[in-house]
Amino acid sequence: MKIAIGNDHRGFFLKKKILQKFSRQFPHLAFVNVGSDSDERVDYPDYASKVAQKISQGECDRGILICGSGVGMSIAANKFPGVRASLVWDPQVAALTRQHNDSNVLCLSGDLMDEKKAFDIVQVWLETSFEGGRHAIRVEKIQALEKELRKKK
Repeated sequence: MKIAIGNDHRGFFLKKKILQKFSRQFPHLAFVNVGSDSDERVDYPDYASKVAQKISQGECDRGILICGSGVGMSIAANKFPGVRASLVWDPQVAALTRQHNDSNVLCLSGDLMDEKKAFDIVQVWLETSFEGGRHAIRVEKIQALEKELRKKK
């Protein structure tokens, strides 16, 4: 599985730690780092679009985005067709976004959660599968909305 990971300046340190931990823990995962590699100020939409584009175009299977709150990244990423970006603050929510929504982009706060909680969230999100069934019908409805909106443009 290929995972695009991106961040702005406020997500730089958490991204580094996630890459260190999960590259060792899950050697079968290929992380594609498209984030800022420093804590100098940058604009989060630039990095959200890099990750979201890789998901939307099928270059990567999933993505992780990190900014100060996680909110800006999730707003920007969800503008791309096929992207289901979820702002997550708790491991249980991480599981639900995968089980029920088939989320393919995880958005995290670099400022508002500690490293351990972030690690727990990432691990749950990576290990949880989509349940399908009634949830697949709902995801298909989201995809139909995207398609309809693209036609209207």
